[in-house]
Amino acid sequence: MPELPEAEVVTRQLRQRILGATMKECWVGREDIVRQGIHTLPWYRSARIARVERYGKCVALACERDGETRYLVAELGMTGLLLFGPLAPRYQKHTHCILTLDGGQASDLRYWNPRRFGRLYLLDRPGLEQFVSRRFGCDPLTVSWNEFRNLVHGRRGRIKPLLMHQQMIAGIGNIYANEILFRARLHPARQACRVNEQALGRLYRVMRQVLAQAIKDGGSSVRDFFAPDGSEGRYQRRHLVYGKAGKRCPFGCGGTIKRIRGADQRSSFYCPVCQRK
Repeated sequence: MPELPEAEVVTRQLRQRILGATMKECWVGREDIVRQGIHTLPWYRSARIARVERYGKCVALACERDGETRYLVAELGMTGLLLFGPLAPRYQKHTHCILTLDGGQASDLRYWNPRRFGRLYLLDRPGLEQFVSRRFGCDPLTVSWNEFRNLVHGRRGRIKPLLMHQQMIAGIGNIYANEILFRARLHPARQACRVNEQALGRLYRVMRQVLAQAIKDGGSSVRDFFAPDGSEGRYQRRHLVYGKAGKRCPFGCGGTIKRIRGADQRSSFYCPVCQRK
């Protein structure tokens, strides 16, 4: 499942390749892939892509036409990808939207999503602001220490679900939550209110370091993710605990990585020696 680093990798590649391009055509294969604004689809034809922005795990194209700005927002969801064409035959079946472009470095951009957990949204500025405010909390790459501390300090509930709560901290999913908590030496089931100031500061620093390195490495290609140009991420090579149940702790403590399932059925990977509850 693409998380913040993967969405940021997509955003940066789109900025490099399609910024300033004009949409000659905007084809949607099935209308239910557009959750909101399908009636505005004709407006996007002849619109220019002025900006590419990221909100949490979503990528937004800011499009300008006749002095008006509208947004095409893509949820990547569980298996969603934005890809430059042409595509290999295996990816053509589940291509639900194609933007035919002129003036950029790519002739088209395609939204591929076999499981369709993600959707597209066609929004004006007020619609985008409402979309963002309802769904996303602070961005972990830009949140200040004071804001992060105030957000977490004294909060009821476990620290891992808190990290993954999109309306509080936007963009962190299961893979990076596991990697962050292990490096910060915090048990995933630790109550947030029991994390002291020193440990919270360590969590803040590690969170930013892990996400920044993952972006630099092109994200984690654990299952189906790859960037719009077809390149795979490399950060999975740096994973220390995710998917490594039964292996020795890489910190050399003598412990063995354990796996537990939460109420949400997501797996947590941790070292019971390094990450005491």
